[in-house]
Amino acid sequence: MLPSSPHSAAHKGLEHITPPEALKRVEEHDWLFIDIRTEMEHYYVGHPIGVYNVPWQDYPDFAINPDFLDEIAELADSKETPIVLICRSGHRSIDAGNYLLEHGYHQVAHVDEGFEGDKDDEHRRSNVNGWRFRGLPWMQC
Repeated sequence: MLPSSPHSAAHKGLEHITPPEALKRVEEHDWLFIDIRTEMEHYYVGHPIGVYNVPWQDYPDFAINPDFLDEIAELADSKETPIVLICRSGHRSIDAGNYLLEHGYHQVAHVDEGFEGDKDDEHRRSNVNGWRFRGLPWMQC
């Protein structure tokens, strides 16, 4: 089994996992995989192959998506369906994951490093960590 992030217990109930662990859960254990970034990020920056896009926040004002729970419910068979969330760098997915837990979902994890990861010394992403940095399957539209 691949190790989880050392931050696993930081938020009660929400699991913090690495990109390889997320891929393993999706491929081997049928976890529902959701990209909570904006549609623009999802399509133009790229996204993991097989992920669903349900924006947590979106343009123009980045308010929380009022249909977020309904859109998740359309994808999840029940609130027992295990869910992995991914965002750009692992911050928005914490808020979205805790929101799902507060609304009755039982098993939610988020990808600590996100899709693009942390910024490097020159403020660029995908050079330090993240889904893309680790060479995991992704596509760009």
